[in-house]
Amino acid sequence: MKVVIVGGVAGGMSTAARLRRLREDAEIVVLERSGYVSFANCGLPYHLSGTIADRDDLLLQTPETLRARFGIDVRVRHEVTAVDTAARTVTVTDLSTGAVGTETYDHLVLSPGAAPFVPDVPGRERGHTLRTVEDLDALVEAVAHARSAVVLGAGFIGLEAAENLRERGLDVTVVELADQVMAPLDPEMALRVADELEAHGVRLELGTSLASLEECSVTLADGRSVDADLVLFAVGVRPDTTLARAAGLAIGPRGGIAVDDQQRTSDRRVFAVGDVAEKTDAVDGGAALVPLANLANRHGRRVADTLAGRTVRSGASVSTAIVRVFGLTVAMSGWSEKRARAAGVDVGVVHTHPASHAGYYPGAQPMTLKVVHRRDGRLLGVQAVGHEGVDKRVDVIATALQAGLHVDELADLELAYAPPFGSAKDPVNVVGYVAENRLAGLDDAIQWHEVAEAVGAGATLLDVRTPEEFAAGHLPGALNVPLDGLRRQVGALPAGELVVYCGVGQRAHVADRLLRQHGRRVRNLDGGWQTWSTSPAGRAAAAGAPAVGRG
Repeated sequence: MKVVIVGGVAGGMSTAARLRRLREDAEIVVLERSGYVSFANCGLPYHLSGTIADRDDLLLQTPETLRARFGIDVRVRHEVTAVDTAARTVTVTDLSTGAVGTETYDHLVLSPGAAPFVPDVPGRERGHTLRTVEDLDALVEAVAHARSAVVLGAGFIGLEAAENLRERGLDVTVVELADQVMAPLDPEMALRVADELEAHGVRLELGTSLASLEECSVTLADGRSVDADLVLFAVGVRPDTTLARAAGLAIGPRGGIAVDDQQRTSDRRVFAVGDVAEKTDAVDGGAALVPLANLANRHGRRVADTLAGRTVRSGASVSTAIVRVFGLTVAMSGWSEKRARAAGVDVGVVHTHPASHAGYYPGAQPMTLKVVHRRDGRLLGVQAVGHEGVDKRVDVIATALQAGLHVDELADLELAYAPPFGSAKDPVNVVGYVAENRLAGLDDAIQWHEVAEAVGAGATLLDVRTPEEFAAGHLPGALNVPLDGLRRQVGALPAGELVVYCGVGQRAHVADRLLRQHGRRVRNLDGGWQTWSTSPAGRAAAAGAPAVGRG
């Protein structure tokens, strides 16, 4: 059996190494267009700042080491330019010599990855991308002579690059067409990330784009000029389907190569893995593009298993991702609230603001946790922003999402606990407790973007925090009745619906239960003052602007 693999790195090399472990008799040929077949592309931004000081630490394997250990024929700087599925051959150009030849195959694995999107604006040839080691080398050289940088795009790569360029000492501006950073996040979560960027001196230009690149600056869509000795395009990537389209392979609805649950394309002898292949979304079963290294590794392994005769399935993806933004950790899995609502899903939402571990143990740090679920309790997604402990909470909930758990079942998970590591009621459990109350009808929530409508319909905002907390900041028009005196003043409260809130929602839940049992109609502001004050509605109120909706 001869297997030709087009492209290395995560997907291609995982296929090759796994296949060799399973089939010593297989002939395996890897054809890689760049000069590097196995490198840590997720680590590339961290070499810009010197966090990863030695560039060679990013190089994982070479053709020589792969041949010595696995007996794999790896050819770098060899570009596949055509696939003939009928003849089962690929056309290959040796980029070092210009020689053109063909390679036969019994099975073909396409792993060309995705190509960075470069906007069609004047001067774009001056811009950089960051996808390969060659890209990194060019960017490092440019950074050495630069004092200012513009990063186009505020997604994962854009923000990682912005952080590391700023750590290198450059003046950094991030330009983003959307009205928030990190588009997959809901707006109230994204604002915390924007705050962190600005606190570290990164300038944000949101809701705009580049009109042109000049020699040492860029011009924004509104005509303003921004200094830019270097420009990095980090607007996203698109599956590199050039070969697949030319070969007549089916392309899916999201623009990637369509594959089945064994990663087979429309030609049963051709497989596709990594960023070029569409995945199945675990929430709705639809096609998805998920450019993550862990999925590329997993799917490469699955292809090798299939080629070796093992029965496997790739499974659906919950798109779990994480990024560090200076001192902040941002992680997510599954669907956001805005995505679910846009799809017409009736959702419930839980915001909490727990500490990373027991508050009485030194070093506890705050985090914000948001979980989205269907009204019947089925989990849809999670987002978290904070410091220590964000990753493990999102990983737990991502696992629950993959397992099909309901949100209230999070209350019953037995998680590792000792004061330095967590709380007796872990933040994951607390989300379950809150959801359990709501699903049982013991508490009714209102979200930050629903407050203005409720007040417009006559609801009274009731702040049950202390007078000192109230004086430090409160929702416009709120009535302050501290929780410990609320029971004595129930009869004096205004008629009609009450929207009750506190710092994070816990005291408001106690007030909610008290007031309900006195016959009042009550809703608890989800996440309390901490969620509302960092939401677009809260920021607008603080600036004296009219309240806004979801954004």
